Amino acid sequence: MISALPRRRTLIAASAATVLALLMSGCGGSGDGHRIRVGVSGDSPEWDVLAKEAAKQGLTVETVVFDDYSLPNKALSAGDIELNAFQHLVFLAQSNTENKTDIAPIAATTVVPLGLYSGKHKQLADLPDRAEIALPNDPANQGRALRVLEQAKLLQLRPEAGLFATPDDITANPRHIRITPVNAQQTPRTLQDADAAVINDGVAELSGIKADTALFKDDPAAPQSVPYLNVIAARADQKDNADYRKIVELYASRPVQDEVRRTSNGTAHHVELPAADLQAEVARIQKQLKR
Repeated sequence: MISALPRRRTLIAASAATVLALLMSGCGGSGDGHRIRVGVSGDSPEWDVLAKEAAKQGLTVETVVFDDYSLPNKALSAGDIELNAFQHLVFLAQSNTENKTDIAPIAATTVVPLGLYSGKHKQLADLPDRAEIALPNDPANQGRALRVLEQAKLLQLRPEAGLFATPDDITANPRHIRITPVNAQQTPRTLQDADAAVINDGVAELSGIKADTALFKDDPAAPQSVPYLNVIAARADQKDNADYRKIVELYASRPVQDEVRRTSNGTAHHVELPAADLQAEVARIQKQLKR
């Protein structure tokens, strides 16, 4: 099935009723011919470019936009989409463990820095004692956010806390920072009242927050950033699908990567890592979760 039109973008509401509607729609399974539906979170213009390139190879790529991080893996596992591209490896491992799903990464896309932002203070040193800092409340992003605060020397965590650190793992807090966990998509709104917030790159971009205004951010090129590689994921029993391999190749192509660089203001670092290595990393993280 060849389509010369831009892919259709569908907004999926964040509710259980939406998932039920998808399941009852009769569009589950392995897709319609060479149609590949990709679940994303927020605006993903690089997939517009990829869809045009895919059409030249007889593939119709449609993006399905979810406004809640909990839904794209559920839709993928149910067969309502063929791929998703919204999460890093830690989030995927957490989701597989909690939902007893078998979703596998088939390619790395990018890794982006996680930044600490403020609407009240211009520099990290300006944060007052007892500053209130909002963090994403999901375990995968909260652990990384706490590590960002540790790297910024605002607090210290137990060394054995691992990837899923919580505020209970704080061992030193000399400036009496007050931690407020909130839904990841709500972190920009907290800047009206809180002193600062750790905000995911994509959420910050959608809110008009410029990456270069961060008070502090982690290094996406550092080895410890590997668990936070964003990935294209498929159901494990479809991870070797030939059409999906074409999608992976197209994502690495120059037109798509030029768009990634353009829309990320240079913050996104494209990473090429074998699928087997990505899958091994997910397995390693899942073992840590089960301890």
